[in-house]
Amino acid sequence: MKINMVSLEDGITATGFRKIAAYVAQLNPDTHVFYVGTHRYRSMWKSFARRVGETTTFGPDAIDQVARRLADGADIVAFSSMTGYADLTKRIIARVREIAPDVFVMWGGIHPIIYAEDAITADVDAICTGEGEFAFEEFYRNFQAGTDYRKTTNFWFKERSGEVRKNSFRPLMTSEELEKLPFPKYGGEEWLYRPDEKRFSLVTRGDYLANNGLAYPAIWSIGCPLHCTFCGNTVFIANDPNYKKIRHPSAAYIVGEVKQALKVHPYLRTILFYDDSFMAIRLRELTEFAALWREKIGIPFCVYGVIPSYVERDKIEVLTWAGMNRVRMGIQSGSERILKFYRRPTPIPRVEEAATSLAEFARYHINPSYDIIVDNPVETRQDVVDTLELVYRLARPFTLNIFSLRVIPNTVLEKQMLEEGLDIEQINDNYTALRPTWANVLLYILMVWQPSRQIFDRLLKRVRAYSEPQRSYNVLIKLVRVPWLIQQGLRHLRFGEFSVITGYSGYILWRIGALSLWSRLFGRRLELPEAEWMKSPDPA
Repeated sequence: MKINMVSLEDGITATGFRKIAAYVAQLNPDTHVFYVGTHRYRSMWKSFARRVGETTTFGPDAIDQVARRLADGADIVAFSSMTGYADLTKRIIARVREIAPDVFVMWGGIHPIIYAEDAITADVDAICTGEGEFAFEEFYRNFQAGTDYRKTTNFWFKERSGEVRKNSFRPLMTSEELEKLPFPKYGGEEWLYRPDEKRFSLVTRGDYLANNGLAYPAIWSIGCPLHCTFCGNTVFIANDPNYKKIRHPSAAYIVGEVKQALKVHPYLRTILFYDDSFMAIRLRELTEFAALWREKIGIPFCVYGVIPSYVERDKIEVLTWAGMNRVRMGIQSGSERILKFYRRPTPIPRVEEAATSLAEFARYHINPSYDIIVDNPVETRQDVVDTLELVYRLARPFTLNIFSLRVIPNTVLEKQMLEEGLDIEQINDNYTALRPTWANVLLYILMVWQPSRQIFDRLLKRVRAYSEPQRSYNVLIKLVRVPWLIQQGLRHLRFGEFSVITGYSGYILWRIGALSLWSRLFGRRLELPEAEWMKSPDPA
């Protein structure tokens, strides 16, 4: 039986897709993996120059080329995509159906989970509405045997008549079950559609370097204790409240995964953890991870999923000792009112305390980055000022990831915005770029300069709410990003951290030994007496 699996996302990262691809390949050796990306790769220049959300146009010819390759000889074509690529996925599915009416088409990934009602409108036979590994295995065994697969949990099935069978959810995987999953597929035979060349070709080392540089994307834990209205996790939690609990395999498992990736890609020099709430893992388990990581891996890692409420000095210390050199933490707003609107129960003093704890280890870290959501039509001028005031007070150094608000379909935030009488489509149109307001200009300024209180008060006088008439600073908002980029570049250079530089430049530096030399000459590692961190009490 031939199974073609395809991911529609930016580039070839698709961490969740790689997990399910490895699992399906273990069940069925005749499994083939494809990537269709609207943006092939990321880079520092693209983050500066292009508009967020800008996509490559897929015309009828490209749709036909992709669909023909996916349908060729396949018994099952399984799609995975996020909501941003739902329309493109539907177009490819429709063409696959025209080319091969008898092929079984299914759609999984984030979009069918958070917006199943929309995904099932595509010309599919099934959508996966929950965790896919065990659900797919149940489906596959019955499909292969010719027995009734339509009772498979975590799936909706659609007859050709249009009738839909909505099955219940199966229990979430336990930590013990996660331990038994194969490591994600990160190498071997994979195919990438190249719009410029109008064809699929094998993924090369150059593609990995162009997509992730010297970094490896990883996820150790699943679950998030928060219920933020803007996040797709609200749907996960609505489907099963146990999603709020943190589940993860052992430290030995994630270390083994990284070791396997290093065998295939020995140039990797940074591991990026995309967990939703890495710091919510208990100190005892983080300590075990840290000891094993330092002994077996020894290269730096970055933690992207950090919630201020779970930031504790002991956790930062032991992870820094292990090799953590970068942190990304969600702040979202400095207004208590807006945090309540987002249902994000993190008191502002707790945010400041977390930033202070991170600043204590600045000698060993690239500037921590803090997520901020702007351009929210619900915000008043005071809400905007409160966010600027918080950023002004935060312990330095830091940088910001500034995001214009986007409303994900079928989330609580969408319902909130509709209740406010706001136009969702108009809000999401503004997501293509930060609005060039004075408030957004100030956020970039505050990243590189903390003015005196007197000057800052004068700067605040020009601030307006998103919905208020105000002047646009189109040129200035681009100019103030230049010092920020320079600061970031110098900080990365100081730490010899080149994972954000995509392409062969970092690989060449690794190949000639320059990165190892730089690390020996300028690297800084935190040293701790073993007794201190091994005997740290477990707060959980």
